[in-house]
Amino acid sequence: MDARTVFVLVGMVATLGVAGCDFEVPLTATPTRKIDERLLGTWGWVDKDSSKEELMGVRKYDETTFVVSLDADIYRAFHSDFAGQPFVSVQDLNSGDRKYCYYTARLSADGDHLTLHRVGTGLVPDTTRTTKAVQQLIKANLANPALFQGDEMVFTRKKPGS
Repeated sequence: MDARTVFVLVGMVATLGVAGCDFEVPLTATPTRKIDERLLGTWGWVDKDSSKEELMGVRKYDETTFVVSLDADIYRAFHSDFAGQPFVSVQDLNSGDRKYCYYTARLSADGDHLTLHRVGTGLVPDTTRTTKAVQQLIKANLANPALFQGDEMVFTRKKPGS
């Protein structure tokens, strides 16, 4: 599975439950490709602070949109590939303002591990109000590690019955 298959959506959504969403607009106005159905299912992530395993469910909504559940929270996610990088826009459906988060991700060759990294508000302020402005800031800072917030998160696919 290549980097484009990075279902950033899945991991992004999981990270959402941990941190909340920051941005008023998605990274791309519409999905940039169909969903990768290999990302459907249940994924697990162990919180370093509590050592508790969090489960994330990823389901197909339509040809381009995922629905992600994490604990009691629900998110809408879609591929927002941009500047040659696989990104995902994730929208928090639990809050009244329904803000977005952006993630990059990589799926392991065997499809069992999803690594996500969230775009932070340091170099892309949460006061940035248009998709074009967000894209300009991300493109200008793609090589800058400060673009991302926190550590990468690694999710492991949960096999049915496990």
